[in-house]
Amino acid sequence: MYYSPFLAAIIMLELNPAQRKYLKGLAHNLKPVVMIGNAGLTEAVLKEIGKSLAAHELIKIRVLNDNREEREAWLQAICEAVGCAPVQHIGKLLLVYKPADKPQIKLP
Repeated sequence: MYYSPFLAAIIMLELNPAQRKYLKGLAHNLKPVVMIGNAGLTEAVLKEIGKSLAAHELIKIRVLNDNREEREAWLQAICEAVGCAPVQHIGKLLLVYKPADKPQIKLP
């Protein structure tokens, strides 16, 4: 589900360090389910991220871009637009989390 940036600023999630560490451990064996290509962060990519988060709660996103600052900005934009929490940015992979209506992942 796609949220407007105005609403997402109100509901953007915050994680404490213990929760981040737990989610990083869960994500170790995950494969990227969404890819941000040459067109950048588009409306279609944001919708796909929202759908994937609703289905899986914790997803990896592969970014085909060599600019670290731009990847950081995209991670922030994704979290604001979709209302999820940033977990990790390592290399060209972004890890984000958003609990489902019936959460499958129980955070510490």
